[in-house]
Amino acid sequence: MELLVFVLNNIEKLDELLIELSNSGLKGATILNSMGMASSIYNSKKQETQNLIINSLKIFLNNNEKENRIIFSVVDKKQQEIFYKVVDRIIGPLSKENTGIIFTIPVSSTQGINLK
Repeated sequence: MELLVFVLNNIEKLDELLIELSNSGLKGATILNSMGMASSIYNSKKQETQNLIINSLKIFLNNNEKENRIIFSVVDKKQQEIFYKVVDRIIGPLSKENTGIIFTIPVSSTQGINLK
């Protein structure tokens, strides 16, 4: 089993993605609101981030993407492959900039999870 973590940048696609994942047999996931480091720096009001370097970089930061969603799901290999295919179909290739990232972490044991 793996903990699959997907950081989704295009949150407008979240509902469609979750419906397709559910229709494909993936039922369990946890979704959290998040913000990337660049957006956090851009929106920071703290004095330590308000220096010349950060202020000069602000013109290069894309402030349109303020929020992300992080989807966590414990999956087996088959479910992981399904997840990747659904993400590619709904979100598009993750090689495209500012789309999102997926990574997995091995899970050695669980309680309260039914993967069937």
